[in-house]
Amino acid sequence: MADFFGNPAAPTFATPLEMLRACHGRILDQCKTLNKLMHHIPAHGCDIQAQQAANSIMRYFDTAAQFHHQDEETDLFPLLLAANNAEVEALIRRLLGEHQEMGAAWQSLRRRLQEIADGKNVALEEKVVADFSAAYQKHIDLENTQLLPLSARLLSIPQLDELGHKMAARRGVTLAPS
Repeated sequence: MADFFGNPAAPTFATPLEMLRACHGRILDQCKTLNKLMHHIPAHGCDIQAQQAANSIMRYFDTAAQFHHQDEETDLFPLLLAANNAEVEALIRRLLGEHQEMGAAWQSLRRRLQEIADGKNVALEEKVVADFSAAYQKHIDLENTQLLPLSARLLSIPQLDELGHKMAARRGVTLAPS
């Protein structure tokens, strides 16, 4: 479906796998903003733009990114595990491990971003930013190339509908019954 101008319509919770894929794009956009912030601070210090960027990145990873992980861990993964498929089980174990690693990396990075948001003139370490962004890129590539296609193949329409409703409810959105 396209909008009035012929642009593809944004995914909705009615298409939960596409919504998850779109969220991946937004996560990568935040990683790009993080990289820009890292380069901005040495040239401009901790100005208002740096503070706003730090706040924006924190807000995203503290809310939307957390919801995204909950969508997967609480709702999607159990549906897939019910298939009793060894490939699915191995993939989910790997993804859960990556979620834990990325969560720990986020907490470390978040402390530094909070200092920037508070107006402290501190630098972001290039290795920390690069490692964080690379971990997300690798994880997202795995989910986009393996998890989402596997989900599309294994999940029924009613399961996808249920997943979309749960994702919407997590964000306080009510979907019309399908």
